[in-house]
This record gives sequence, structure tokens and C-alpha cells, in this order.
Amino acid sequence: MVPSRPLNDRTLAHHAARVSVPTYDRAGLTPGVVHISVGSFHRSHQAVYFEELAQRGLSDGWAVTGVGLRRREMKEALQAQDGLYTVVTRGPAGDEARVVGVITRYLFAPEETAAVLDALVDERTRLVTLTITAAGYEVDPETGAFATDDPAVAHDLARPSDPSSALGLLVEALDRRRRAGRRPFTVLSCDNMPSNGPILRTSVLAFAARRDERLAHWVAEHVTFPSSMVDRITPSTTAEDRDMVERAFGVRDRWPVMTEPFSQWIVEDSFSQGRPPLDEVGVQFVDDVRPYALTKTRLLNASHSALGYLGSLAGYLRTDEAMADPVFALYIERMMAEEIAPLLPPVGIDLSAYGATLRARFANPAISDRLSRLCRSGSTKVPAHLLSSIGEARATRRPHALLTLAVSGWCRYLRGVDMDGRPIELDDPAGERLRALARAGGDDPGPLLGDDSTFGSLGASPRFVEAVRQDLLDLEAVGPRAVVAVRIERDEQALAS
Repeated sequence: MVPSRPLNDRTLAHHAARVSVPTYDRAGLTPGVVHISVGSFHRSHQAVYFEELAQRGLSDGWAVTGVGLRRREMKEALQAQDGLYTVVTRGPAGDEARVVGVITRYLFAPEETAAVLDALVDERTRLVTLTITAAGYEVDPETGAFATDDPAVAHDLARPSDPSSALGLLVEALDRRRRAGRRPFTVLSCDNMPSNGPILRTSVLAFAARRDERLAHWVAEHVTFPSSMVDRITPSTTAEDRDMVERAFGVRDRWPVMTEPFSQWIVEDSFSQGRPPLDEVGVQFVDDVRPYALTKTRLLNASHSALGYLGSLAGYLRTDEAMADPVFALYIERMMAEEIAPLLPPVGIDLSAYGATLRARFANPAISDRLSRLCRSGSTKVPAHLLSSIGEARATRRPHALLTLAVSGWCRYLRGVDMDGRPIELDDPAGERLRALARAGGDDPGPLLGDDSTFGSLGASPRFVEAVRQDLLDLEAVGPRAVVAVRIERDEQALAS
């Protein structure tokens, strides 16, 4: 075992013998980015791109101030380590570790609201990025309407100078900049949802309008909300991961990040105060993110959802375990190639090669991405990643039985027990409500599919309801793996006929 030391500024020189460490002057970095809701994904993805800028001497005012909304543990971990943390890239060639130092300050909003607002209002802040999950935008996915009845929204409208939500912080900071005659920052969503820029703009404008129409007009005229597409598989950090980092690299890190070699970030080229030179470190700036995001969402995220629900019901715990099963691997390949890819617009991407890359990433045993992570927040993921393709397939009379089976897997998963009756924990803001609907109907999915906020008009289709009902009966009768195998065979016969 490699002799270990804790990670902080004083031990960087020691750790440089075994891992890549910052070679720039951290104290000399100028803050220019505020990221709201620092979690594992931000630290493995966006922060690494800004780290690359700093390492190449290109940062020039793009150091990151991290903001936490819920987990005080992250503040404790990063403060103890002077903001440093380890990113371990796990691939077929082995593990590589680097220490990231570009987050030069971390603030926990519930305890440091004033400091967070000061950072957002600071003239040097030119870009605010967010990973607050789809639920944080308070926009109904079906209607696009802003959720004015949310308790956090009500609190922040009543107490605008003491906001508790990401939207409240953004709007209060923008109002203070407006009143001070300062230019606004760019607000960039890095959340995994279609049209994240327009959705964020809708949220901020609606929130601002409820405070002051003049503020909303100023935001509409001066603030940009570029869309983006992000991609890097980043499992939750486990105790075993911490032990591995200490054992293999000698770094005692309270909260390291495990991730894969692949990373992608595509950003709409629309900035209020100049853009960071992220194109120098692999970010792609484009006029329209939508076709790229659609390709990724429909192929990667739909497959993740399908594997998560059906694989969990089949007894698997990790993505690579499910992909090692030839039945599930073929299911994902067929769903991608025959039901999803034909619906996608041409954007210069070789979809066959892209799909193969995705499946290789899913099968990477070094990542050990837990299926339970893929199953989180199904109430927002399933409509965006699966139902959207099904709706389009129905409109164009294309096959969608494999996509429908993934939805049926979610419906069965929502009952809260696996095929052997063992409890399943639902990590979903709408989990309790949907679980009650899933259990109320038994083998009849009608009550659940009738939930308009989730299924929209699709839930009113007798053919779709019947297809899900039959899937549920088959899942109970023979189990997920057998059902998947039969659906693949039936799909092959349909294509041959």
C-alpha cells in the first residue's frame, strides 16, 4: 500500500509524485464563474474543463466559485482540502488520477446566502453555471408553465433578499446588478434535459416578472441563457472508492470523483459578457445545440433508463453487469438502431459508431455505475428520454415495442418492490404519488398512465395502455430477462416480414 497523506495545499508537492496536480498559482486565479449546486458530475465535468484552462495558462478570470444548496458535507470536505479534490478516470487501460484546484472558493448557500449573493453580484462574475436537476427549474414538462405554487418559489418571492433556491439566488443577484448599473452574467444550464437554455430563461423571466416587470424586461433584453449538452458518466462516490484512491495513489480525499475517459460538452454560442476559451480544451461551440442534445438524450439517456429499470428488476446492480448479459446488450443495441436512431435528425454524427461507443461505455467494468443511480427521478427522465421517442414513433408509424417495454419496466419498478418482493427505494420527487398510482391499478396501468403531468396525451391511448398492460403481465409471469428475449425475437420477425 502506498503511504498516504491528506489532500490539501500543503501536501500537493508530495502527491505530485503519483498523481497530476495543479501547476499554476491557485492564489493568483481570478474568479469569474459561479457554479450552483456542486456535485460529483460538475466536479468530473465542467470543473475539469476550467481546470484545463488554468493548467494551460488560459484561465484569465475563469476560476470557479462553488455553491452548495443542500449537502453541507461537500462544504466540509472541500474546506478541509483547501477546495482540492481528486478525479479518477477509470478505463480499460487502468486508472489515472488528477487533483483539480480550479474551485478556489466554496459557499454553502443555506448558511452563507449573503456571501453567495455577493459572489454573484461581483463585477468579475461573467458566467453562472447550474446543475440543479430538472426539478429545480420549476417548469411543468408538459405545459411549459412556471410552477408558482412551489414552496421554495413562494418563500423567495416573499423574502427576495434571503433566497433559498437557485432561481431565487439568480433573480436577486440579477436585480442587484441591474440596480448597480452592472452588466449581467451569462446563465448556463448544464442539466441533462432538452432545451435547457429556454427552460431556464422561462423560469428566470417568470420568477422575475412576479417580483418586478421592469426587472423581467431587463433580464429579457440583456441576459443570455445558452443551451448546452453535457455527457460524462459519473457514478456516486462510495467508501470503497475513497479507500481505493488512498491505497492506489496515496491520496486521502474525503470526496474523490470516479468517472470515465469520455467527456463531451457542446454549448450554444450566446454569451452576455464574452465566453471562456473552452474551445481550446475540447468544448464545442455551436449555433444550435438541439440536434446534438436530442441525439444524446434519445440514445444514451433512454438506454440508461431502460437498463436501470429492467436491469434492476432482473436482479442486476450495476450497468456493466446488465450489459454483460447478452440478452440485455442485444436489447439496447436493437432499441438504439431500430427504434431510436431512425427518428434522429442528421447532424453529421455516425449514429452506428456513436451507439457502439455508448454501449462500450455502459459495459466499462471499471466504472461500476449503479443501476439505482440511473433509476433516480424517473418522473422527469422517462418523459424526456423515452416518451418523447414513443410519441414521435407513433406519429410516424414506426416500431416502438422495445421503448414501450422500458416504460413498462419503470411502471413495474414504481411499485417499490422487485420481482421477488424485495423493497426498492424510489429516489424521485414524485415517487410517493406515482407509487400509489402504480399500486392502485395492479396489473392495470390505467391509473398510472392517466397521470397527465407525466404521460400527457400518450396515457389516453388505448393501444399504448394495452401494450403496457401486456408487458406488465409478462414481466410478472416470466421475469424481465425472458420478456426482453421474447421482445427481441418478435422484433426480428417483424423486421424480416
